[in-house]
Amino acid sequence: MPKMKSHTGTGKRVKVTGTGKIVAQQAGLRHKLEKKPSTHTRRLTGTVELAKADVKRIKKLLGR
Repeated sequence: MPKMKSHTGTGKRVKVTGTGKIVAQQAGLRHKLEKKPSTHTRRLTGTVELAKADVKRIKKLLGR
């Protein structure tokens, strides 16, 4: 059996912290920014911890 490969695209988009939490950039900050209030876009900056429902799926893609 060949080795399991981690999903390289996922690896570029998420980061695993030292304690094992998965953090990523929030969605909604790529286009149509003229229509969105600046308060909304400011709130979307920075990385946040992923939702608990997504963690299992993302960890499987990362091979953890």
